[in-house]
Amino acid sequence: MTATAGQREPIRLVNLTLGYDRHPAVHHLEGEIAPGAALAVCGPNGAGKSTLLKALAGVLKPLGGRIERGGGSARDVAYLPQLVDIDRAFPINVRDFVAMGAMRRIGLFGRLGAQERERAERAIARVGLTGLEDRAIETLSGGQMQRVLFARLIMQDQPVILLDEPFGAIDEATTDDLLSLIAQWREEGRTVVAVLHELELARRAFAQTLLLARERIAWGETREALCPENLARARAMSEAYDRQARECLRDEETAHVH
Repeated sequence: MTATAGQREPIRLVNLTLGYDRHPAVHHLEGEIAPGAALAVCGPNGAGKSTLLKALAGVLKPLGGRIERGGGSARDVAYLPQLVDIDRAFPINVRDFVAMGAMRRIGLFGRLGAQERERAERAIARVGLTGLEDRAIETLSGGQMQRVLFARLIMQDQPVILLDEPFGAIDEATTDDLLSLIAQWREEGRTVVAVLHELELARRAFAQTLLLARERIAWGETREALCPENLARARAMSEAYDRQARECLRDEETAHVH
């Protein structure tokens, strides 16, 4: 990554409620993500972690509250969904898949010039996949595919990077290499928000953690956020979740409720 400046203003979550079919998955979340932060989002299964990331990426519209981006927009975000959400059967090779990260700059039907092709080659080299440029993505191992996805993030060149479970089912060497890349992004002033199940990785590589269990349990320095008491509370909150909870009212509806 080269040209894009880092995030200049905090991303603020203001009374943010998220969900599907108007049933809440994340309730009344408040907090801010500072420019250049390394924030892990942790919590039990079903805690709303991926839902929050989708909202930050602009993929999911809030049921209530808002996300304030300090003059930026969802277009300033590079988003890596979970590996299981990627259609690896699509007939495309590594080089072309990585080059798709330039689409926002060149447009959907834009021509990929020599400069962008060179950027793609550098991104592939940076994740350690030189020599695999012509391989079909469906032939790659899980670790190789995750490296390809990180190379595409490099091509996107955005100030805010969102990662949904980036270290699931990959080997230790790949994890270490991708953590090194995240550290480089931090040095460049980029903001990294990652959904993690691996608490030790959060403690190792992320200074800040949001512990989520459909609502904010803790948000702050990682060691404190992931203390035993907070983890126990998060588990209890998740186990007590009522799947028959009433629908959320939208902001304009709550104005008429007394």
